[in-house]
Amino acid sequence: MKVWPGQPSPLGAIYDGTGTNFSIFSEVAERIELCLFDEAGSETRIDLPEVTGYCWHGYLPMVEPGQRYGFRVHGPWKPKDGHRCNPAKLLLDPYAKAIDGQVQWDEAIFPYRFDKGPDVRSTSDSAPFMPKSVVHQPHFDWSGDRRLQLPWHETIIYETHVKGLTARHPDVPPELRGTYAGLAQPAVVDYLKHLGITAVELMPIHHFIHDKHLVDRGLRNYWGYNSIAYLAPHSEYAYDQRPSGAVAEFKQMVKALHQAGIEVILDVVYNHTAEGNHLGPMLCFKGIDNAYYYRLTEDRRYYMDYTGTGNSLNMRNPHALQLLMDSLRYWVLEMHVDGFRFDLASTLARELHDVDRLSAFFDLIQQDPVISQVKLIAEPWDVGEGGYQVGNFPPVWTEWNGKYRDCVRDFWRGEDQTLGEIASRFTGSSDLYENTSRLPYASINFVTAHDGFTLNDLVSYNEKHNEANGEDSKDGESHNRSWNCGHEGPTDDPEVNRLRQCQKRNFLTTLLLSQGVPMLLGGDEISRTQQGNNNAYCQDNEISWYDWDNADEDMLAFCRELIAYLKEHPVFRRRRWFHGRPIHGSEVTDIAWFTLQGQRMSEQDWGQGYAKTLGIFLNGQAIPNPNPRGEPVADDNFYIILNAHHEPLDFTLPDKSWGQRWLKELDTAAGWIDEEHVLKAQASLTVHGHSVVVLRHEAD
Repeated sequence: MKVWPGQPSPLGAIYDGTGTNFSIFSEVAERIELCLFDEAGSETRIDLPEVTGYCWHGYLPMVEPGQRYGFRVHGPWKPKDGHRCNPAKLLLDPYAKAIDGQVQWDEAIFPYRFDKGPDVRSTSDSAPFMPKSVVHQPHFDWSGDRRLQLPWHETIIYETHVKGLTARHPDVPPELRGTYAGLAQPAVVDYLKHLGITAVELMPIHHFIHDKHLVDRGLRNYWGYNSIAYLAPHSEYAYDQRPSGAVAEFKQMVKALHQAGIEVILDVVYNHTAEGNHLGPMLCFKGIDNAYYYRLTEDRRYYMDYTGTGNSLNMRNPHALQLLMDSLRYWVLEMHVDGFRFDLASTLARELHDVDRLSAFFDLIQQDPVISQVKLIAEPWDVGEGGYQVGNFPPVWTEWNGKYRDCVRDFWRGEDQTLGEIASRFTGSSDLYENTSRLPYASINFVTAHDGFTLNDLVSYNEKHNEANGEDSKDGESHNRSWNCGHEGPTDDPEVNRLRQCQKRNFLTTLLLSQGVPMLLGGDEISRTQQGNNNAYCQDNEISWYDWDNADEDMLAFCRELIAYLKEHPVFRRRRWFHGRPIHGSEVTDIAWFTLQGQRMSEQDWGQGYAKTLGIFLNGQAIPNPNPRGEPVADDNFYIILNAHHEPLDFTLPDKSWGQRWLKELDTAAGWIDEEHVLKAQASLTVHGHSVVVLRHEAD
């Protein structure tokens, strides 16, 4: 087959209408073969003829979209020096835009001999057991679609899973369930729109691998935190199973969500790959240039592991950083996504050993004209020493606020903590973000996420029940800050079930009325359960899939109304910090805190470790930022009462300087108040144990 010199950039396989240019980076390679596969699986090998700046490249006329391919890299096999080149192993293209097939766990995909150990090279051909990279078709009719660029303070995130959301949805055609096309179905898009969320945060959709130890146990990597191709959508989520069908199907999904005003945020896993440690398979980077792409220990046979998965990508090297940035830009410019949530983001910041806020990774993000303009969310921790970095990311970033989650969980289960802690979390966590010039929306507030209990299970289980994972329930977090409300698991006890429903409303109300960006775990609004499994990463079945037939319609209605309430009242989604100072010369401040007796909180009150009750005044006339047209923004005033005590308590409302007449609008012990219920200043109000009451000031 004729091959021309081609160009070193861009990397990957680029079709120009008449042929395809192939380019792959490797410093260590001595020779690289391009391997083309026909539909029968027959392989044609072609040496890439040119090397420019360690980029091996060639152009093949007449090679069109749909062509399956891979690479074989010839070079040193010196594990003690970190080099593991093995031309017997077919390798995926790091820049592949589409992947066809899944790994078949044969010994041949490992670079070493099982019977001889990890330092002895295997000569078995892995091609029959490997997925193939695919030359993709870049053209798509976007019909004018573009990123929505919704402001952070108006964002409500719904964390969900492409398959789990639709696998059991009765209004999605059976053949489309669990796919990008299924998520794009009108029934699903309309559901999300009417719920009121503004962004879906999709769990990993970069092409990933099902781990051997899971497959051997009849399980799968359901969550997908095992990426191997950073520019390719996971092919198993595509209804269109043609070699590059996933690309167009993903784009159509984004387009459908954008038309409904819903942004798409991707959960991305750039901290490690599916190749594992020195005992893992050879799928891509390990065979291309192992010592370049991975962080190695002093004994270079082994890998630094800040992620608990066996390896960590080496973000100190330019081409590793380039891959990350090229991937991000591709998903923004070509796939039209609106932002990213970075899994274990502290790993990306490690220059040497310590987490470095000024690492090259952050510098590149900050100066990039594309990536710096989209939504960036850090999971601000990893499993390495010093990896917990909540509050320490640069100004362009928002963060999953793990301290918010822990504080709110502890408050509603009745654990002792200071009022200052819950007050700080409710108002956007200024103690974490204000000193770096960030604003309240730097805090992505959440109570539940994919990793851990669902909201229903948080109030139903004291202990994890992960037996289905096959690890003797040793996996998953053991300190969940959960409370089963008096009975472990499902029960027919009406009092326990009443309390659980109230607790779920408490969590949702606290989450959605706190300053910052709320993130709802998908399915919490319908009381989804995982049967007490707090680590369902390998449960690609009814444990994880949303049970739409048994949806909690009362909780769904409550959640919809609560989100609508949030959107109606801008005082709950301010862009600036509260200051607690008098407004316009009056004694009324933008926020004030009150005791059970209706008195302003004292310094002594703030320091008490027994924090179960709190009254919060929010001044809707003191919103500092104008709307997009420069017009002042004003709202009603609100008084919110939190009672985490187990018994009813009588709360006294503040004196008339804070408001003459208050309308009771929400009581989580009962739900939304349909009939007018007016309370005057200094009135006594009995608040049920474990409940929230929201009062709105009725103007005189």
